[in-house]
Amino acid sequence: MNKLEIERKFLIKMPNEKRLLDLKSIRVLNISQTYTTKGERIRKIEENGSITYIKTIKKHISDLVRLEMEEEISGDEYNCLLGFKEGNTIEKTRYVYLYKGKNIEIDIFPFWQSQAFLEVELISEDEDCPLPSFIEVIKEVTEDKAYRNYSLSKNIPKEENF
Repeated sequence: MNKLEIERKFLIKMPNEKRLLDLKSIRVLNISQTYTTKGERIRKIEENGSITYIKTIKKHISDLVRLEMEEEISGDEYNCLLGFKEGNTIEKTRYVYLYKGKNIEIDIFPFWQSQAFLEVELISEDEDCPLPSFIEVIKEVTEDKAYRNYSLSKNIPKEENF
């Protein structure tokens, strides 16, 4: 499936995971994310005991916009693509929920104790970006390449001092 991905990304203080789990219609995904030398991102996604494998190719259009080509693949294809691994596999827990009509994704990584990411999917680049009041934003990192997942697979930035 091809689609335009328009999103803003924020470095946030570590949210209270219990509070996240109390949110209405929250989804919790355990994700193993790997980049390949073929320019693909592959993911193993576990949700409620079910595992899905996804291959994604993204084409950069702007710092906020990418063309995303995504397809579900088999476990065998996923394992084969792991043979072309570039960098480290990133493990994360993703909390997904709807807030003011926007899809909110909060990624918590095992290598950070005090910070996480929040991404908001938008319809257009100039659209308002609502953020939940219980989230403390450290800074917006939409345009900061050091905070892209591909960059994290190569070099994890130190935690911010706040």
